[in-house]
Amino acid sequence: MPIETHRSDDGSTLTICVDGRFDFSTHQAFRDAYEHSDGSVSCYVVDLSDTTYLDSSALGMLLLLRDHAGGDGARISIENCNSDVRRILSISNFEQLFSIG
Repeated sequence: MPIETHRSDDGSTLTICVDGRFDFSTHQAFRDAYEHSDGSVSCYVVDLSDTTYLDSSALGMLLLLRDHAGGDGARISIENCNSDVRRILSISNFEQLFSIG
């Protein structure tokens, strides 16, 4: 499955792992990953360690997650990016909106 989720032991952090291509084909699965979580989630981690490709629709999905999580007050980190994915996020100025590690 291209999208997997894991909750922290206390339930406050939701980690979304994207495997392979992060593009429009993963749109519904990505949204389902966070929209069906309960209100106890206060922090989101998007793990891109197994992501090989990211396009503009993926950038839009990350922005939708940000809106869902509270906009400017959202606690979202994007982690384990390869150099190509990190470059796309940097060119798009996403380091202004997300914590990228």
